[in-house]
Amino acid sequence: MPRMRFAISIPQFYGDGEFDPVEFRNYFAGVEQLGYESAWAQENVLSSSAQLSPLEAMTYAAACTERMRLGCVVFVSTLHSPVHLAKSLASLDQLSGGRIDVGLGTGGKHRQFAAFGMSADRYVARFAEGVQLMKALWTQPRVTFDGEFWQLSDVAMEPKPVQKPYPPIWIGANGATALRRAVRIGDGFFGAGSAPTSRFAEQVTIVRAALAEADRDPASFQIAKRLYIAVDDNSERARERINAAMERIYGRRVPEIEAAAVAGSPAECAAEVARAAAAGAELILFTTVFDPGEQAARLAAEVIPRLG
Repeated sequence: MPRMRFAISIPQFYGDGEFDPVEFRNYFAGVEQLGYESAWAQENVLSSSAQLSPLEAMTYAAACTERMRLGCVVFVSTLHSPVHLAKSLASLDQLSGGRIDVGLGTGGKHRQFAAFGMSADRYVARFAEGVQLMKALWTQPRVTFDGEFWQLSDVAMEPKPVQKPYPPIWIGANGATALRRAVRIGDGFFGAGSAPTSRFAEQVTIVRAALAEADRDPASFQIAKRLYIAVDDNSERARERINAAMERIYGRRVPEIEAAAVAGSPAECAAEVARAAAAGAELILFTTVFDPGEQAARLAAEVIPRLG
């Protein structure tokens, strides 16, 4: 089993007027003390689920922390201008003192591209070109770029990110082609919280084969898994609460997603976390969906110590 590292979610689920800045600051003071390595947001722009934007949540979190790394898994970068996104992330890397991780994904063909002035046509090609352009803006003094979707002529973007050559890029992917693309263009693969551990294990096998084919050192490429999780001494109550939260987040009941979420007693949760680690996760992202401070504390005190 690989050495496990642990991350926690950035609280984002707030309805109108519910956000409490003092509570948010106290949460981060707590999770930093508890030893979590990093904290991660997610992006869901058009949804009935009340969820804050990841970039702004990460920025606020950066001001509330001193050592934790901060990321989003994932920005649906096909819906962003890569120039604007590169500028925002370079700025946040500066503001945080070089503590940013960048998760990127295509979002799939069923996103509401038209709402963002985009077309679903060739969205994968647009994704790959956008990543290439962001890397160029982060590393080159002046950029000339003649792409299919974006063209720049002898322009500069300053300041660059603190991290060189740029912040770690994690790719969210599902199918075999996307997983091999993650190895080509990314620094890590992040398994989705909606995917069961059995599916994640299959994905890790594909990633490792792609690394070998590319003659790439596996140590240069990180593998992580998001786990939606609820720990409660009453296992039935934990399951009911996390299923209700999954329905709010995804807008409907999806049995496969509910089955992928982890809920139960500390021992039951630890067993499921261990399964994800055995499948290849080097970093486990605990994504809590209620009582975030209490859940983070229980995970640190009652679940992580059971993992050895």
